[in-house]
Amino acid sequence: MATPVIQPQPAPIADKLKEFDAVPLFMRSLPDEDTDDVAISALQSLVHDGTPDVEIAQNFKEQGNEYFKGKRFREALGFYSQGIDAQPTDPHLTEALLCNRAACNLELQNYGSVLRDCSKALVLNAKSSKAYYRSAVALLALDRLDDVFDVCDRCLSYDSENVGIRSIRDKAKETRRKRTIVEKERREKLNAETEEKMRLHAAFMERNLIVTPDAPKAPSHDYKPRLDTEDLSNTTLVIPTFFLYPEYGTSDLIESFYEDSLFGAHLDSMFPPEAPAPTWDKRGDYVSQQLVVYAITSTKRLLKVGRQMTLKDVFLASKGRGPERDGLEVKAGCVSFVIVPKGDVERKWVEEFKSSR
Repeated sequence: MATPVIQPQPAPIADKLKEFDAVPLFMRSLPDEDTDDVAISALQSLVHDGTPDVEIAQNFKEQGNEYFKGKRFREALGFYSQGIDAQPTDPHLTEALLCNRAACNLELQNYGSVLRDCSKALVLNAKSSKAYYRSAVALLALDRLDDVFDVCDRCLSYDSENVGIRSIRDKAKETRRKRTIVEKERREKLNAETEEKMRLHAAFMERNLIVTPDAPKAPSHDYKPRLDTEDLSNTTLVIPTFFLYPEYGTSDLIESFYEDSLFGAHLDSMFPPEAPAPTWDKRGDYVSQQLVVYAITSTKRLLKVGRQMTLKDVFLASKGRGPERDGLEVKAGCVSFVIVPKGDVERKWVEEFKSSR
């Protein structure tokens, strides 16, 4: 009869685990006391000298620094972000990574991201001068001057000799100074324009001038009614004036008609007898002494203007005779007068005007 073969029995699991505990790499805990075992000593040194997350984050920081020096800011930002994502347990390293990423975002003009990273850095270190500086630069770029002063003053309260912070504060101060000057000039100009409009409105009322809405096809020009600045009393009105020639459907614009000047003087200047006739004057009838001037009021009254009358004389003569307000109309900033030759052309035009009222 054969003798049965006895198979080796597996060792208990607990015994196997004890065997692993004897191997330094698989130890569940390292001994606190010093040891001559080289492997255990190396693991103890790793625990005391640094942790993997810190080393990883530090490595990303150093790579980011290299790219930043090469002005490759987007790549540097990526490395700093990976370092932050490693969540290092060293707050100083996290602060540095946040400040460095803020520096990248400053170069990329991502100012909101700069402020967010600097805010996180200041939570870790309330006296992080770099975080204050980069916040101040971003705030200045965003034109938030009050916040710039606040950030700079907070930093200078403990780092009074910080040249960068002082420089940013000075820039903000100069920006505010220039802006104050510009704003003052703007207000002065606005006040002057408002006063001018008020004086012009009063002058219009006194002279019976009635402003009408501009027509869709009103003449386009850059001339506007104004008060003569060379008149010390600042009461002489100067207004653009159209001379209309209905016979030929054309016109002239007198850019600055001073209200104290005579109509005869303007006609003599524009239609002197010795000068060639205008190209549109087919019969040569438009000669100063042969011309008649008419003004039309808002209520369609027809006023004949004498050569010795001034513009202001016509304004005052246009005043309504009853309760209804009347006067010359100001259209597109101009007043208008009709010019026709004496005789048949004049009579025909007057008749047509009266029949059309």
